[in-house]
Parts: sequence; structure tokens; C-alpha cells
Amino acid sequence: MKKKEIKILLVDDEPDILEILGYNLSSEGYQIFTAENGIKAIAEAKKQLPHLIILDVMMPEMDGIEACEKLRNIPELSETIITFLTARGEDYSQVAGFEAGADDYITKPIKPKVLVSKVKALLRRFKEPDAVDNNIKLGNIVINREEYKILKGKEEIILPRKEFELLALLASKPGKVFKREDILDTVWGNEVVVGGRTIDVHIRKLREKIGDDKFKTVKGVGYKFVV
Repeated sequence: MKKKEIKILLVDDEPDILEILGYNLSSEGYQIFTAENGIKAIAEAKKQLPHLIILDVMMPEMDGIEACEKLRNIPELSETIITFLTARGEDYSQVAGFEAGADDYITKPIKPKVLVSKVKALLRRFKEPDAVDNNIKLGNIVINREEYKILKGKEEIILPRKEFELLALLASKPGKVFKREDILDTVWGNEVVVGGRTIDVHIRKLREKIGDDKFKTVKGVGYKFVV
């Protein structure tokens, strides 16, 4: 996908940040849209259907956590990447963000060049062709990797992108124990720094949505998908 076709929505209540980030990303050729709070972000996201949303956590009227939860319930935005941008680096804040459906987490302040690099890494997945069979079928569960859809029986389950990619990875080789470091490298990549509880949070969410019996923890090693 060409840069000029990629839409990025920046959401922050500080005009200076919107201006700086917008300038640097638009200079790279991306289409940039902005909103100053969660309510306006949802309206703009429905209108523009962005590929990436960079969302501040602390905002008036509706904060980023609540906005992210609402965005994740909009089917048209199921493939949109959401990353939080915030000055709050505490672990509990990161966990709250991931539980709300965020894909990644960027802490302020961040140098423009570093932000551009992270954005490129986040968007890289849109360029990668899927050369293998797009469907994984395990019992009554069908994982469509091209359309990012899950069917459990007749029920369609919409997952945030990182949850989907984690599920697809584990389900690609049922019974295999995936080490934690391999999961982080494959799903999150080397360019994104996440907390140690990130995988645990995502596994817990998958257990709630797919089934607790489908995931087994191997203490001190990682996780595996059970058929």
C-alpha cells in the first residue's frame, strides 16, 4: 500500500502535539486527520476509516481508554491499528490500554524520527502478502487470516489486531509451546517495547472470548494452543 493511501488519525487534547506529529507524519506522505478528544475521535474514525489511530490516554470529555473500547466495537474499524500515546508510563496504565483493545503503546515524549519509525513498523503488515492458506481450521474454530475474522461455530468473533495475531500464531501449530520471547518478537516485533505482562493480558482476553480450555500456560516457558 502506498503512503498516500494510508490514513492516520491523531487524537490528543494538546494542539502543539497534534501539530508536531501531524507535520512529521504528513511530511512522510501519510494522510493525517486529527481530533482533540475521544468523542470527536470516534466520529472522525467512522468518517475516515483510518488504518492507524494514535490515541492519547488523558483527555477531557472522553479519555483514550473509553474511546478505544468504543472504537473496538465498530465492525468497520476491526482492522484498524490503535496505539496509545501518553506520558503515563506506569505498568497499570499499559495494562488498561491493552485490555481496552490497543495494539501498542508509545510513551511521551518521543522524538519525531522515532515516531515515524514506529509508525512504519506498525503499518508494515498492510504491505506483506499472505502467501499461505488464509484459513486455519481447528475443530469448530475457523481463523481467516486474510479477513481477520474468527468463526466459532456460527458465531463471528471480532478481535483486536494483536489478539488476533497472537491467536493465529498459537493456532498455526497446535500443541507447540511458543516461548514468550518468540511470541513478543513475532507479534509485537523488535521495534515496539511492551511490558512483561502484555502477553498475559492478551491470553486472558483470548481465554474469555475463545475458551479457557484452548490455551495452556507452560510456566517459565510460554503458551500453547490446545485442540
